[in-house]
Amino acid sequence: MSGTIRPALSTDAEHLQAIESAADALLIDALGAWEWPDAEDGAARLAAPGFTLLIEDEDTRSPVGFVHVLDADGHAHLEQLSVTPSAGRQGHGRALVRAALREAHERGYSRVTLRTYAEVPWNAPFYATCGFLESLPETAFQRALIDTEAELGIDRYGRRVQMTAEVDDRTHLAGKDPRATE
Repeated sequence: MSGTIRPALSTDAEHLQAIESAADALLIDALGAWEWPDAEDGAARLAAPGFTLLIEDEDTRSPVGFVHVLDADGHAHLEQLSVTPSAGRQGHGRALVRAALREAHERGYSRVTLRTYAEVPWNAPFYATCGFLESLPETAFQRALIDTEAELGIDRYGRRVQMTAEVDDRTHLAGKDPRATE
């Protein structure tokens, strides 16, 4: 992986939406999910409480992926991880997850949750390799996500799970800062 991770800026809003749309196309195809919700508006994503990190290709300086972590009732929740298909399988997603875990820790969170498909290889199995374990929803926000998934109809395409990663100095912060160019 060669890229630079930085906080997303308001000028990146269109890139976020385009990256998410391109990444969603892979998932839509894999699941046969022809009635998939549109990608979230990039400006709305950036306005949400929490943080968004963007990775730029080292050679072109073009944005190729992002991770969005919400502050949901005082808890960190990885809302979206998207990498353009042309930049996939190059370590960008893993670098973004590591950077998000580090940033969450620096902001005082002790863990990060997410919801994803259990059987899609680049969903739960990928997150497991990043230190996430299946967990039960504990907060009102986490329980409400189950209802939101049902309302959007995305739960009909496969089993959805919540996963949690503990973040501390020992597990995610040793060594080089993952936000630096690798």
